[in-house]
Amino acid sequence: MTARKKRKVIHMAKIRAKWVKSAISFPERQKRTIKALGFRKLNSEVEHEDMPQVRGMIEHVRHLVTWEVVE
Repeated sequence: MTARKKRKVIHMAKIRAKWVKSAISFPERQKRTIKALGFRKLNSEVEHEDMPQVRGMIEHVRHLVTWEVVE
């Protein structure tokens, strides 16, 4: 029988983003990015793990959302 190693749980920071500006008259790709981030309605908020992929998505729609790091 082999001994199992305990894994350390790493608590990553989270990003809280709020959709503040309508995506009407913006490219379809930006509308899909808003949906991929999990927004459903204008002024809604979502939280995601702070990862480069999420930061990149937020960077592409930075003119439509506000965000902050939550610890």
